[in-house]
This record gives sequence, structure tokens and C-alpha cells, in this order.
Amino acid sequence: MSTTSLILLLLVTVAILLFLVMKVKLHAFISLLIVSLFMGIMTKMPLGDIINSMVSGMGGTLGFLATVIGLGAMFGKMLEISGGAEKLARTFLKSFGEDKAPWAMLIAGFLVSIPVFFDVGFIILVPLVYALAKSSKKSVLIYGIPLLAGLAVTHAFVPPTPGPIMVAELVGADLGKVILYGIICGIPAAIVAGPIWGNHIGGKIMAEVPEYMDIDNNVIDAKEHELPGFGTIMFLIIFPILLILLNTATTAALPEGNTMRTIFSFIGHPIVALIIACLLSFIILGRFKGLTMDEIQSVSNAALNSTGIIILVTGAGGVFKQVLVDSGIGDAVGKSFATLSLSPLILAFIIAVVVRISAGSATVSMATAAAIVAPIIEGSTVEPALIVIAIAAGATAFSHVNDSGFWLVNRYFGISTKDTLRSWTVMETLIGIVGLIMALILSLIV
Repeated sequence: MSTTSLILLLLVTVAILLFLVMKVKLHAFISLLIVSLFMGIMTKMPLGDIINSMVSGMGGTLGFLATVIGLGAMFGKMLEISGGAEKLARTFLKSFGEDKAPWAMLIAGFLVSIPVFFDVGFIILVPLVYALAKSSKKSVLIYGIPLLAGLAVTHAFVPPTPGPIMVAELVGADLGKVILYGIICGIPAAIVAGPIWGNHIGGKIMAEVPEYMDIDNNVIDAKEHELPGFGTIMFLIIFPILLILLNTATTAALPEGNTMRTIFSFIGHPIVALIIACLLSFIILGRFKGLTMDEIQSVSNAALNSTGIIILVTGAGGVFKQVLVDSGIGDAVGKSFATLSLSPLILAFIIAVVVRISAGSATVSMATAAAIVAPIIEGSTVEPALIVIAIAAGATAFSHVNDSGFWLVNRYFGISTKDTLRSWTVMETLIGIVGLIMALILSLIV
């Protein structure tokens, strides 16, 4: 097939994927597998080779990814049930004071969403947003938007959350660099979309605590001795990230065979770092809460229950990528775009945005964009970790009525669809745009 035909086939394949997810309401996992089969058949790959590519793509992607996502989920669940999120938020609120409470909520959200899933972190901390809005008689959005921005940025940009780990694996990026660049790009994005935008839109929309919301007063009224120490929680969150970053730093700075490099390459590998973090959380937080080993096992099982869908969709994204490569479409698209002046970062962002707007799901958007972009950037001088940020930025922007996060905010803040678009959608879009701009700036340096 000609290059033009292959590119047209890719566009048709993506259109079919969106149709299956949006109109047919078929699960993204089976939809990605179907379009992978379709693409292989249409490019006249031998039928046996199509199956081999699918198996190879699934296994190659999940061998590392499923382990890291599972460990990260267990680690985050221990922090969640221990009251660690509340402790962080309350400590920052006490330190900043009510006048600067939006900044406290931003920082709390930024840190909490590193180990804890976005929606869980929001539901845990939203009672504090309600309490601040009631005491200050200000709009819920003034405190809620900064919290959401902090949660959304690290959820999208900073491993060990599933999204950036998935994209990093598909595009072959170093996880330590993704963490570092994610933090660098995420901080300005969180500030612009959080306190700055929150203060502006909170002055325009007076959103009060919804009467129908059953506020969890246990979060607000919890005694200090019922929560783990602030230093303990900070240590548990930062420790695995520090190990991964040390692995990246020693690999870059020290020669192969150096003892220090060998040691940190081992303990700083994401799998080993998260195993250590999980064990520490079991020992420290489990003992603090007085949990038995059976109860800790129950917590771990509950955490793993929530990761199955993410892992399967991620694996299907790996299948899609592998068939793209083996069918020759990836190479054709890569050569075609190599003749254009369009930055791979901008291309990655645009693809993610198109799928995000169409399908709503950030996970589907990330998986699709990463699968398409991975073959294109092979041999490119662009840092793969920045490609991860660009895709994450695109998959965050323009959230609207087909995204479950949109309705989560709509319900918890008791605002209209129009006001959710004015507040939440603009916030998500600001995160995406600022994140992309920061990635483009970093690409000039690294």
C-alpha cells in the first residue's frame, strides 16, 4: 500500500475506534482490540502475524506496567485509609491560614494525587472545601478549583499514577525523567489553573455547598491523634519518587559497572521502589491504624479491584501500537511527518486532544495518542519524556459532558452544566495548554 493509503487507513481506524466507544458504547478494551484486528487485515498482514503482534503488544506492555500500577494502587490505598490525605490538607491549611487556603488546597491536591487516584483524592478532601466555603461565605470554586487543579496535574503528569506510566512505557520514556519534567511542567500549570483561575471564576460564580450532599464530618472533625504524622506521610510519598530519580541521575552521571550506579539502578527501579514503599506503608500505616495482616490484605485486594480496567485498556493500547508498527503504518506516518515542520510534541498534543474531545476518556486518549506517536518518534531527537507530558496535557484539556470527571464536579459543587463548562472545562484546558508550553520550552533545553 502507498504511504497515502496507509495514512488514510490510520484515520479511518481511529474514526472506527471513536464510533465504537462513543456511539456503540463498546468498552475501550474490546474496541482497541477490534480496530487492531481491522488494521492488520486491511494492511494484508498474514492472519497468524496479526495474532502474534497482538499477543506481543499486550505482553510487552503489561509485563512492566501491570506490576507498577498494581503496586502503586496498593500504596495509594494505604495512604487513603490511614487518613494521610486529610493530614496533608489540614497541615497546609493550618500553615497557610484561611486567606491563602486556595494555595493550601492546591499543594494538598498536588501531593495527594501522586499516590491516590484523582476521583478518590477529590472525594476525600472535598469536605474540607465545603468547610472553608461555609466559614468564609465565599464560592466553593475558590477552594475547589485549586484542589482539582492540584489533583489533575499530578494525576496526568507525575508517575506512579497510571496515565503517565502507561504513556512512558508505550513511547519508551525513562520514568525518572517523566517524574522530573512532569513536576517542572505541572507546577506552573497547577498555579495558573488553580488559585489564579479559581479566584477569578469563584468571583463570577457563587457556588454554595449543595444541600443534597451528605458531608463526611469525620474528615473535618477527626482529632489529630487519629491521623498519621505529617512528616510520615510526606516521607512515604516522596521516598519512592526520590529512589526513581536517583536511579535516573546515577545512570546519567556514573559509568556502567560503577557500584553506586548498580545499587541505585536496582533499588531505584520503579518496581523495586514501589515494593519498598508498599512494605513501608503496610508496616508504618498498618501499625498506626492497628490493622492485622488479614485487614492489610483486604485493603490490598480492594486497591487491585480498581486497577483491572486501567491495566486492560493500557494493554490494548500496546496491542494497537504493535500492530501499527508491524503493519508498516507507523513507519509510513513517521516518514510523512518527518517532512513537516510540525513538532512531535504538538502532534502528540493534537492527537490526544482530538480523542479526548471525541471519546471523553483520558485513558483512551492517552493510549491512542501514545500508540500512534510511538512509531513516529523513533529516531527523533525529541526527549520521549516530554512526549509523555505533551500527550498527558492533550488528554487533560477540553473535558466536557462526555467525561465522568465533568459530572463528578458538577454534582459535588452543585453547579449548572454551563457553569461546569466555565469553571472545570476551562481549568482542565489551562492545565493542558500550560503543560504543553512548558514541554516545548524544556525541549529547547534538554
